[in-house]
Amino acid sequence: MTTHSSRTRNPNLDDDPAFALHRGGKLQVTSTVDVHDHHGLSLAYTPGVARVCDAIAETPELVETYTWRNNLVAVVTDGTAVLGLGDIGPEASLPVMEGKSLLFKQFANVDSVPIALACTGVDEIVETVVRMAPSFGGINLEDISAPRCFEIEKKLRERLDIPVFHDDQHGTAIVTTAALYNAARLSGRDLGDLRAVVSGAGAAGVAVTKMLIDAGIGDIAVADSKGMIYDGREGLTPIKQELAGVSNKAGLRGSIEGALAGADVFIGLSAGEVPESAVASMADGAIIFAMANPNPEIHPEIAHKYASVVATGRSDFPNQINNVLAFPGLFRGTFDCGATDITENMKQAAARALADLVGDELAADYVIPSSFDERVAPAVAAAVAEQARKDGVARS
Repeated sequence: MTTHSSRTRNPNLDDDPAFALHRGGKLQVTSTVDVHDHHGLSLAYTPGVARVCDAIAETPELVETYTWRNNLVAVVTDGTAVLGLGDIGPEASLPVMEGKSLLFKQFANVDSVPIALACTGVDEIVETVVRMAPSFGGINLEDISAPRCFEIEKKLRERLDIPVFHDDQHGTAIVTTAALYNAARLSGRDLGDLRAVVSGAGAAGVAVTKMLIDAGIGDIAVADSKGMIYDGREGLTPIKQELAGVSNKAGLRGSIEGALAGADVFIGLSAGEVPESAVASMADGAIIFAMANPNPEIHPEIAHKYASVVATGRSDFPNQINNVLAFPGLFRGTFDCGATDITENMKQAAARALADLVGDELAADYVIPSSFDERVAPAVAAAVAEQARKDGVARS
C-alpha cells in the first residue's frame, strides 16, 4: 500500500520543469454545451436525453451523430513496454498515455482517453477492450510488449468494427517509410534499388520491415540479439519465422556487422550499438536511420562521416522520425470517412502523403516534415480517408 509519506517525499520535484508541467496531469474533460437554466438542464439530461437514447436504441448508427464516439479514441496500454523504460506498470505509464492524448487533440482535434489496464494476458486485454469498445470510435494500442502486441491487435481487429491501431508498430512504419521514400529520391534512387538492414525484431522492427516490403524495397534483412534472421534459423518465434519467410532474400547469416557490408540502408529500432567499422563498410551514399532513444545505435556524428542522409528518433537532430507525424492524422482520416478498419493501403497512403509534403525542398537534412508543420495532419487525414473509400472500409 502507498503510504502518505511515500506520496509526499521528494518535495522539490517541481523544481524540475518536467514535473511542474505534469502536476495534476495534462488533460481535462470540458463540455461542448453550457447549461445555465432548467430548460438547458432538461435537454442535456433528463428528460430530453431520453429521446436521444431511444432514437439510438432504435437506430444504433445514430450514436455516431449524437455522442462524441465518432471522434473518440481509447489509448490503451498495460505498461509493459513504455517509451524505452520497459515494464513499469499501468500507473507509471499514465503520463505517457496522457501525452499521447494531448498530441491527438493538439495536432488533429481528435479526443482520446488514456486507459492503463491492470492485466497483461492477451485474452484478458482483448476481452477488456472489446467490452469497453462501444464507448469509442477507435482503439490506439500503446506500449504493449512484443510478441503479445501482435496477437492482441490481430484479435481486436477481427472482433471490432472500428479502427484498431498499434502505434509502436505502424506509426513508426509509416513515418520511416515516408522518410525513406525521400532519402532514396534525394540520391536518385527508388526503394527497389535499395538493400536495407534492420536492427531489432520487436514491434517496430517487424512492422517497418513488412511495410517496406509492401512498398517495394529491393531487399531487407532483420537482425535480433542472436544475429540475422533467415529462413531455417533454429529457435525462431512464430512472428520471426513469418518474417524470415518474406525478408532477407540474399540469405544473410551471422552478425549484423557482416550484413551491413555493402548495404544501402541501416534502420535502427533497438538499443544495440553498431561499431563504426561496420558503418564504414556500407555502400557509398548510404542512408542511416538510427532511431533508438535516447542513444541512437549510431551517433549522428559518426553516421554523417559515411551516410548521405541521417535520421534519428531525437528532436535535437534533423530528420526526426516521430510517430506524431502519423497517428493524429491517420485517426482524423478514419473518423472523417467512418472507416471500420485501417488497411495496409491506408498506411501506405499516409506514408506517401507525408513524403509528398517535402516536395521541392528535399535536402539531406529535410527528408521528413517537421512535427509542427500544420499541413501534416490534414494531408495524412485526406489521403487515409480517400484510400479507405477505395478499399471499401469507409461508411461515408
